[in-house]
Amino acid sequence: MSADGVVAYDDLAAYATSLVTPAVGGVAVWAHTGRGLYLSAADRAKVLETWRQATDVPIVAGVGVPKSPDGSPAGSAAGLREVVDATVEMAVAAAAGGADAVMVYPLAVLNELPDGHAQAIALHERVAAESGLPLVGFYLHGEAGGYPYSPELIRDLLDLDAMLGVKTATLDRAIGCQDAIWAGRGTGKLLITGEDRMYGPSFMWGADTALVGIASAQVELSAAVLRAWTAGDHTEFLTASDRLDRFAAATFYAPIEGYVQRMLWAAAWEGLIPAASAHDPYGPELPASERDLVIRCLEELR
Repeated sequence: MSADGVVAYDDLAAYATSLVTPAVGGVAVWAHTGRGLYLSAADRAKVLETWRQATDVPIVAGVGVPKSPDGSPAGSAAGLREVVDATVEMAVAAAAGGADAVMVYPLAVLNELPDGHAQAIALHERVAAESGLPLVGFYLHGEAGGYPYSPELIRDLLDLDAMLGVKTATLDRAIGCQDAIWAGRGTGKLLITGEDRMYGPSFMWGADTALVGIASAQVELSAAVLRAWTAGDHTEFLTASDRLDRFAAATFYAPIEGYVQRMLWAAAWEGLIPAASAHDPYGPELPASERDLVIRCLEELR
């Protein structure tokens, strides 16, 4: 995006072409790192179209409740039915645009309901039925508006035929991440780590693939960890994990919403996007010292 929040589609197309290397098995659009819930419906459609034209790898679209510029859910005073309808509508649009699957944002409103567990199951069932697409569950930390998935809910979600797996993005909740991954063992479904600050450990706990915001730049740092773990090369796994952890420490820290801008700085340093399109209008304003930290870390890793 430009400084005023306009999506730079030519730069996005070039970014998409450059990002998808042989190490990348798929991409996520409309996700938190791409500020998907802030985009207009027209921009979401164009973003998906841009990625669909740029790559043949599977595309997962994040679907949830659109947000207002101040970060609040659009129509936040609406009831449960309205926010569920909004999520389903976005999933149907993803299917129409050529997405291969959808990742369902948890509804924070479920925290306030005594039957939140049952409502979460019903949401996923309806999204699958009306979109016709397979689903990825999304255990997202509360700072990003998530709903805590208990081990029981993880198992019940993975029992649904439409579910491909569940992604954990608990930020720093090691116990919650462990419990969620362990709950999915033996189900035959994907246990997907989205843990940018617990990436290596999450594989040791049982994750078998990754969908992470930290791979929106410097893809090889993330890919090297997964590749070494899968190959059973534990020496290389430790080395690769240390490198990724150093990068994560320079990009994923409080204020955590600042990580989007920090990753944009990293992508610009790498040459994936021009500096003019490396703006996040929806996150906190960050001091120049944070950009310096990102660049210094990248230069040291190089």
